[in-house]
Amino acid sequence: MRKTIILLTLIACCLACTGNHKKKYSMTNETLVRLETTLGDITVKLYDETPKHRDNFIKLVKEGAYDSTLFHRVIKHFMIQAGDPESKTASDTAMLGSGDVGYTVPAEFVPSLYHKRGALAAARKPDNVNPERASSGCQFYIVTGNVFSEAQLINIENDVNQARLDTIFQNLARRHMKDIYKMRKADDTAGLLALQDTLEAQAKVQLKQEGPLRFTPQQVQAYTTIGGAPHLDGGYTVFGEVVDGMDVVSQIEGAKTGKADRPVQNIRILKASIIN
Repeated sequence: MRKTIILLTLIACCLACTGNHKKKYSMTNETLVRLETTLGDITVKLYDETPKHRDNFIKLVKEGAYDSTLFHRVIKHFMIQAGDPESKTASDTAMLGSGDVGYTVPAEFVPSLYHKRGALAAARKPDNVNPERASSGCQFYIVTGNVFSEAQLINIENDVNQARLDTIFQNLARRHMKDIYKMRKADDTAGLLALQDTLEAQAKVQLKQEGPLRFTPQQVQAYTTIGGAPHLDGGYTVFGEVVDGMDVVSQIEGAKTGKADRPVQNIRILKASIIN
């Protein structure tokens, strides 16, 4: 981490908020939700390991919250995003992605649930305004992603952990802004460097306590074969996966997009329903 420059920059400156419905599924306690879209059906399974997100999604489906909403953000080799309530009646030129239902859902990070291709996850506001990484109450995305090499995954681990370390450091530094201003005004470079060393040490301890990103053998296997979006792991809650309709997800992913990655031709969720 760069010395002094980070502090001075901080002083100067003082990423949101899958099918054929006739297919027979095994009888289990898992919750299955069908998303009937204008391009076909997508069936998702909700994980019991993330009960807050599961129950919230079920609630919204039963209330009809997703009916008529658009896939308002689509990025090839990354993901398709939906669930903005404002998209139901949006004009063709409306900027979407900021709509919500008036609450967030606490993050539920489970190491065994990750951003493999087909993962269902919750969108959220960025860390600088959402340090707890709470999820949007309604917006979600389905991962398409890329296939990565093991070397690329190591680089992603390093990049994500460095970014997290920088964010922790900056949050700690904000708590010492008065001291930083005083030392800067007094041209106390030694004091600034000493404070920075202290905050860097504290940031490293906090990152260690939170748990840095380290891909498991299962994640490496998935990301080097079917692919996904590994850089999102540990930052966004994964609460389900597509069990039928990835061909429809691929069609949506391939749609022509315009401003803010919104599809030029509307792709709509006609109806969402619980099917098991």
